[in-house]
Amino acid sequence: MNEKPSLGDLTAFAAIAAHRSFRKAADELGLKPSTLSHMMRVLEQNLGVRLLNRTTRSVAPTEAGERLLSRLQPVLRDLDAALQEVDDFRGRPSGTLRINSSEPGARKLMEKVVPTFLARHPDMALDLVTEGRLVDIVAEGFDAGIRLGEAVPQDMIAVRFGGEARFLPVASPAYLERRSAPRVPDDLKDHACIRLRLPSGKLYRWEFEKHGQELEIDVPGVLTLDNVELMIEAARDGLGIAYVPLHSAQRYLDSGRLVGLLDDWCPPIPGVFLYYPGHRLVPPGLRAFIDVLKEVG
Repeated sequence: MNEKPSLGDLTAFAAIAAHRSFRKAADELGLKPSTLSHMMRVLEQNLGVRLLNRTTRSVAPTEAGERLLSRLQPVLRDLDAALQEVDDFRGRPSGTLRINSSEPGARKLMEKVVPTFLARHPDMALDLVTEGRLVDIVAEGFDAGIRLGEAVPQDMIAVRFGGEARFLPVASPAYLERRSAPRVPDDLKDHACIRLRLPSGKLYRWEFEKHGQELEIDVPGVLTLDNVELMIEAARDGLGIAYVPLHSAQRYLDSGRLVGLLDDWCPPIPGVFLYYPGHRLVPPGLRAFIDVLKEVG
């Protein structure tokens, strides 16, 4: 290496390699295509390796260029985030915040956090994606995720909100007129249970705990669903007992359309967390969202 590349040279290379076009990269950077072409010739000469294959119609990274690009992109993203963080001291958050969440977590956010955040930060947009599977939020381009504490990857920074959570078996009064209410978890083996299929394809085993005794029960049932709201509705309609988050079923419990069961076997659990990568600077939009989460979540 004859001379260490400048940040401008590396930024220009990354733009050309990403767009696979000198013209599009020039438009993005506000430079002339001829200027970029000269910069790339000097960069390749200093590095002693070809980074781009060029023809009159196309440009594409070489193997060495692809490897350099894969290393540069996260560094440049971190640099942009760092500069944005400094800029935030004189401006307000803007752009799009992408969050991947479980459906119950999203419903919790929609109560107060999302309305407050959007009202307080009019230059921000929120892209809230709900799905059952646990995704790699970094690989799939999300700024943060929302999951129960037990599902949060250990290498993430987690922010708890919404207080403790509980899962509780519930059934309709009509169902309980036909069948005696279970008194202990083992009694569930004699009931019609509405089972939950996890995104992995496995059936969820209902979990109970009392005085240090922990139980996992593979409950019987002829109805299996993969959505909590559908399970609650099925239980409400008398199709059996569902094991669901208390928060999701609360309105039906309050109205008497559902009855909670085995209450003393269902202690609170840590609840829901927002989590994000700990090895990068927090973007201003995410930091603002976390501030609202802590305040009203």
